[in-house]
Amino acid sequence: MKRLTLLFALLGMWQLACNSGNSPEASASAWPKPEAGVAGTGAARKNIVFFGNSLTAAYQLSQEQGFPALIQQKIDSLQLPYQCINAGLSGETTAAGKNRIDWVLQQPVDVFVLELGANDALRGLPVEESVKNLQAIIDRVKTKYPACKIVLAGMLAPPNLGPVYTKQFQEMYPALAKQNQTALVPFLLENVGGVPSLNLEDGIHPNVEGQKIVANTVWNVLQPLL
Repeated sequence: MKRLTLLFALLGMWQLACNSGNSPEASASAWPKPEAGVAGTGAARKNIVFFGNSLTAAYQLSQEQGFPALIQQKIDSLQLPYQCINAGLSGETTAAGKNRIDWVLQQPVDVFVLELGANDALRGLPVEESVKNLQAIIDRVKTKYPACKIVLAGMLAPPNLGPVYTKQFQEMYPALAKQNQTALVPFLLENVGGVPSLNLEDGIHPNVEGQKIVANTVWNVLQPLL
């Protein structure tokens, strides 16, 4: 409970940060030019798309400091034939993500990391609607790229919304992962949320050191899929 209280103590600041507002086209630069392959392997690169909100977008940090870029470093060190695309957008809700997903899927996707829902909880949106939106995103990814592997990144809801809501929200992610047979990161901000030294001044978004821990958390789930 202490972790949750600290994590969401500054809800207003989170909302301000997450409403910094980029258009879908603003993240177009995140798509790298196609690469023939990894040196020494002869394998064509595959795309890992990180689709989320300001947590994925590395709010107030450089792209190189965000966890998708840090995962790219791990991939490169192992000479794996994958490239990471940061398709994070600050302020994204699951509904907005549902509206944006078709634009993102114009590019080939081999692994899809879905990190959305935090802004839904901060606005107290019905969990049922979040479930429908996340399922719609998963369905569209599977329809467009049936062989795509999916990782669902979980989040926790603010405790001030009450035990019923927080429980339903927390259970949403494992239920969706089980239903769709996707990999699951139970809590994206594990060992980072509520730790002042690992977050920016807003107390919410991971700083450079926090992003490193987030990268390891995601990598532990992602690596077996590569």
